[in-house]
Amino acid sequence: MRQLTIGGVTLPNNIILAPMAGVSDLPFRLLCHELGAGLVCMEMVSAKAIYYNNKNTDSLMEIHPQEGAVSLQLFGSDPDILSEMAKRIEDRPYTLLDLNMGCPVPKVVNNGEGSALMKDPALVEQILTKLVKATKKPVTIKIRKGFDEANVNAVEIARIAESCGVAAIAVHGRTREQYYSGKADWEIIAAVKDAVSIPVLGNGDVDSPANARRMLAETGCDGVMIGRAAQGNPWIFREIRSVLSDGTVPPWPDNAEKKELILRHAALQLKYKGEYIGVREMRKHLSWYTVGMPNSARFRQQINAMETMEQLIQRVEEIFV
Repeated sequence: MRQLTIGGVTLPNNIILAPMAGVSDLPFRLLCHELGAGLVCMEMVSAKAIYYNNKNTDSLMEIHPQEGAVSLQLFGSDPDILSEMAKRIEDRPYTLLDLNMGCPVPKVVNNGEGSALMKDPALVEQILTKLVKATKKPVTIKIRKGFDEANVNAVEIARIAESCGVAAIAVHGRTREQYYSGKADWEIIAAVKDAVSIPVLGNGDVDSPANARRMLAETGCDGVMIGRAAQGNPWIFREIRSVLSDGTVPPWPDNAEKKELILRHAALQLKYKGEYIGVREMRKHLSWYTVGMPNSARFRQQINAMETMEQLIQRVEEIFV
């Protein structure tokens, strides 16, 4: 199993949970770490929200001591606010500080943030220069292929990032215009890897151990970042780690193992979010966990009406017999 060093931080392996809004929260990160992720990335956090002391932002940044290495991802477009907030959160127990340059959501892009930053390389250089100087934590970035097919500039942005002292770059092989549709372009990941000497992480269409191994081989990237393929399937980290270590594929979890993990996930949601929010946030996870199972359509209808953790546990017990 290959270790990965980013800015002096050595990770146990090169399989990484991608940052996903509404998904990679503390409970889910804990499970993914336990199942083999070498680094877990937090949901993106607004630098402006930290600046204005938004009460919800503090809970977003909560970290459990048993999560292993954690990447805290900021988004924003103001170099001064981003650098000042990096200083403000310096003492929090995260491992890496990441700048989001890949989010395609309109409300983020329309503010000039997320993937919109890729349209302004000069601003990117200003932000990264200040951000790297502002914190002792290694700074990384997550980018896309480009904003659209007419503006494919991942290599240009990667070179700027390296010149500013960024420690690693994650590349999603789709443009902002594509969102998550179509096929990820792994050739752009290989091009970025060829252009810089710092670690490059490949992201996009890594949905199996075979594809993880293929991406590493075809692009030369230093690590793989798993996003949507982990939704409802945190066991993918165990599978990929095993295949990359010794070529063996561990057995698929049976219903007893699935039920145990889902109930633990629910208990963590209750502990950290409370019943009202915890139950409602578990609904999407339960939909993902039960895709393709017998009676899963009826189960999804039932869980969307649930309001208590007792109801949730009862339904899980019933479907995972």
